[in-house]
Amino acid sequence: MLDEESRLHLPAVPAHLAGSGVAAWREPVTIDTYLPDPADRYPAFLEKRVYQGSSGRVYPLPVHERISPVKAPHAWDAIHLENPWIRLMILPELGGRIHVGMDTSNGYDFFYRNNVIKPALVGLAGPWLSGGVEFNWPQHHRPATFLPVEATIEHEPDGAVTVWCSDHDPFARMKGMHGIRLRPDTSVIELRARLFNRTDEVQTFLWWANVAAAVNDDYQSFFPTDVHAVADHAKRAVTAFPAADRPYYGVDYPARKSDDHPDGDRIDWYRNIPVPTSYMCLGTQDDFFGGYDHGRRAGFVHWADHLVAPGKKQWTWGNGDFGKAWDANLTDTDGPYVELMAGVFTDNQPDFTYLAPGETKTFSQYWYPIQETGPVHQANLDAAVRLDVSPDEDGTAVRVAVALTRPRDGVALRLDGPDGESLWERVADGGPDRPIVQAGRLAGVRRAVDLTLVVEHDGVALLTWRPREASEVELPSPAQEPPAPADVESIDERYLIGVHLEQYRHATRSPEPYWLEAVRRDPGDHRSHVALAARRYRAARYDEAEAHLRSAMERQNRLNTNPGDGEATFRLGQVLARTGRVDEAYAAFGKALWNQAWRGAAHLAMARIDAARGLDASALAHAAAAADADPDQLQAQAAHAVLLRRASRAAEADVVLARSLDRDPLDVWTRDLAGLPVAADAPTLLDVALEYDALGAREDAVRLLRTAAALEPALGQVEVRPLARLHAARILDAAGQVEAAQLERDLARTAPATHCLASRLDDVDMLQAHLGRHPDDARAW
Repeated sequence: MLDEESRLHLPAVPAHLAGSGVAAWREPVTIDTYLPDPADRYPAFLEKRVYQGSSGRVYPLPVHERISPVKAPHAWDAIHLENPWIRLMILPELGGRIHVGMDTSNGYDFFYRNNVIKPALVGLAGPWLSGGVEFNWPQHHRPATFLPVEATIEHEPDGAVTVWCSDHDPFARMKGMHGIRLRPDTSVIELRARLFNRTDEVQTFLWWANVAAAVNDDYQSFFPTDVHAVADHAKRAVTAFPAADRPYYGVDYPARKSDDHPDGDRIDWYRNIPVPTSYMCLGTQDDFFGGYDHGRRAGFVHWADHLVAPGKKQWTWGNGDFGKAWDANLTDTDGPYVELMAGVFTDNQPDFTYLAPGETKTFSQYWYPIQETGPVHQANLDAAVRLDVSPDEDGTAVRVAVALTRPRDGVALRLDGPDGESLWERVADGGPDRPIVQAGRLAGVRRAVDLTLVVEHDGVALLTWRPREASEVELPSPAQEPPAPADVESIDERYLIGVHLEQYRHATRSPEPYWLEAVRRDPGDHRSHVALAARRYRAARYDEAEAHLRSAMERQNRLNTNPGDGEATFRLGQVLARTGRVDEAYAAFGKALWNQAWRGAAHLAMARIDAARGLDASALAHAAAAADADPDQLQAQAAHAVLLRRASRAAEADVVLARSLDRDPLDVWTRDLAGLPVAADAPTLLDVALEYDALGAREDAVRLLRTAAALEPALGQVEVRPLARLHAARILDAAGQVEAAQLERDLARTAPATHCLASRLDDVDMLQAHLGRHPDDARAW
């Protein structure tokens, strides 16, 4: 244990970058660190573990159950960004989190700075770190939160710089990428996200940016003024906001209000919350929220379009003994924090949405620091404002505070009355380090709702804010647990309850009893049959999946031979392909092409089948169709490039790859095809090798499998070396290279196997086939 207090020292901007609009460089930082002990060799893979309100299943990830009690200096890879107002530090080896976010004009860490790396067993697979900004997907406390990600620095023509970080979800193998962008002329930090479902299955996900803020008795979280109600996880409990009107998390907040503590019922103040507590806003038409330290007279604003990013949440361990104990678990000297979390495509936890096969979802979130304003009433990417109106016997006192995100001279502030007449005007200069705060008096207007604040610059309105009328709001009822399958009245409702349980990854209740009850009462219910087939297929129970799909299609096609939904047909193609009936599978995929929702996935499946059996012209046509349908479908683009090269059209392939790298500079398959260095992450290389193999590109597949088999896994990563060897043996056998295949099998028997757990359907199919020929291979069993 180090005797001295641990302090994280940020390196100076390199001399050759000093004075540039945005300085960006990669330089390790030494931080005192408590590292996780080795993962448990025999973890308990609990199928019904509850975690953050949804399933806590962790297979096939290693599980860390202990953290070292001794800290030691550790050099962490770090990427630094700095412009005239903002300093950021990103840690690629810890999920690509923002570890430091500082307003350099006043030295305020608007994101909580943890001066030690001190994980606790909070994460899905164990280690989790407090502080900074953690990016969570496809479920909360992201599986890769303590895993390394690939990172690169992108310089843009306008002087902006983006640090891109990319990882593959260890479970479904989807690809998530986030870019942290800083511009030279603004204090706004942009988070650019790209979530890519690189599988052939419909997947569910949520996205929460988990922002930590250092708190004390002076810290107040603020939300839009139309937020009057908040809810717990899964909306199990609700209360009024900001003053709780009922017991919440077992705390009787109305009873905590007194003459000595007049705001004791206010849950927007950290000091008032004695126990671990979450709350998420129930509805708002505004796009912002944030936090403010009244003692430091500084805070931050988060902004995102509420139509796609409705989630606004606060979490705290609580200002009590329990919370202080957890503070000590997670830091040495940096004290308590709250999490002010921003959700995209979600407003609650657990609250998942869908990614179709091959689909990419993109979005942006933004943060910027504020000074001197107090909690703001309205904000956009140009400014944040607060308007205080205080009637007294001599008239009405007003205070206007404006935080600007870029320097502006001659900013006009105006208060208009109910009829639009100007009642008060000021002109001032301001910027990120120069908040504008003006006070005055009005006559004849007593209510804030009769005023409109307008902030203009060069004749253009930057922001307009009119206070809202107070109104009585009826709080929604808490969510109710659905009844048991036999007690549900309609087949339709049984199907939808099952959909809910699967979509939200319910930990203890399976959707299958609802669908099985539905088909028991109506043996032809096609939606329930398709849902069951998807479950059976993902479990490699192909015969059962096919039976359900045949039943679904019998009902669906009885009158409508060309149904509007092609899911059953596409899924039948998947089952047939995996069970060796390639011609039948090809026909099924061909029929799925008739439906827009499955067209891209079907074209790609057909391209793989044709390429694997040497029908390159047809394969190229299907790959081109899939690529043209969605430029963000990077697998389709990569398959297109492979087949263009096979047709001796290398220049066209290079154009395809350049476009893909422009979209995603860290896509591993694209980088490999372009001859660029690729991620040293064995599970990802295994994924890409299987993509090559699906197109009949056996040499490239074996090359990447051998590369994967030579890599030691990162701390907390799945071991795949034996699997990589066995996949290589399968491919070499198919190519007639018998001796080389045997060598790979021999190496598979001796490769390190701790934490090697098959998790792909390709793994299952390979192992089944291997054991059919080599039943004496104990390791494969």
